[in-house]
Amino acid sequence: VQLQASGGGLVQPGGYLRLSCVASGFTWDYYTIGWFRQAPGKEREFVALVSWTSSSTYYADSVKGRFAITRDNSENKVYLQLNSLTPEDTAVYYCAQASSPQTIAIGVSQYNYWGQGTLVTVSS
Repeated sequence: VQLQASGGGLVQPGGYLRLSCVASGFTWDYYTIGWFRQAPGKEREFVALVSWTSSSTYYADSVKGRFAITRDNSENKVYLQLNSLTPEDTAVYYCAQASSPQTIAIGVSQYNYWGQGTLVTVSS
């Protein structure tokens, strides 16, 4: 199983980015895919998830209304659109596959395969 996140970079406050996650090595459309982030000196935290059929999405309160998660099962990709970015969004962003198929999962411990992370820096 491999997941690869990309799309991070340096952006000014109020700006936007689109992160991508491409996966291989498992039955993609059976699993929830989540995005998490980890800021320096802080624990990894949940950001958003999309269920295996895209019928359900969930967001952390801190990003609700600003971020949007989508998935393309035909290309094994998940996207995270980041809008209205603030310095507090600065972190390494990770995509991950839920451990159990057809399960909604929010906790870090409920995901067993992780991408390498992509750094998002919001600064003027």
